[in-house]
Amino acid sequence: MISVDIAGHRFQLRAAAVVVDDGRVLLHRLEGDTYWALPGGRVEPGEDARATLVREMAEELSESVECTELLYVVENFFVHEGKPNHEIGLYFRAHLVPASALLDKSRSHAGIEGSKRLEFRWFSTASLREVDLRPSFLRESLAGPSPGFQHIVQRG
Repeated sequence: MISVDIAGHRFQLRAAAVVVDDGRVLLHRLEGDTYWALPGGRVEPGEDARATLVREMAEELSESVECTELLYVVENFFVHEGKPNHEIGLYFRAHLVPASALLDKSRSHAGIEGSKRLEFRWFSTASLREVDLRPSFLRESLAGPSPGFQHIVQRG
């Protein structure tokens, strides 16, 4: 994975899936976390970001996705576990296959990240302002009509 500690920061390259269906967006969180994020993961050296999303969804959920257009390039600066992070995020629109069990929006879905559990859940885009979603610009951006491609710098 592309994640290095340099100059007192953790630098990483992340790909994320924006999966929206019937007015709801798919989010996930790691066991023990209080906040939600878009599904995805760190890009491996030599791997393109769309391939990262296909791999991550297969590893975490045994699900297939199709990634389409790039929606956001995000320069995300935050502190995690006391360490400053500088993350470059490539966020793509993604679609689940029509027969996916993940399309059941009435319940949470379990996934796995290494030895930790992941929870996947659908949220109404209208309710995102009340969700601890990170990076936080997504609360407003995903709640409205798609603005087209954006470059975002998120601090904190």
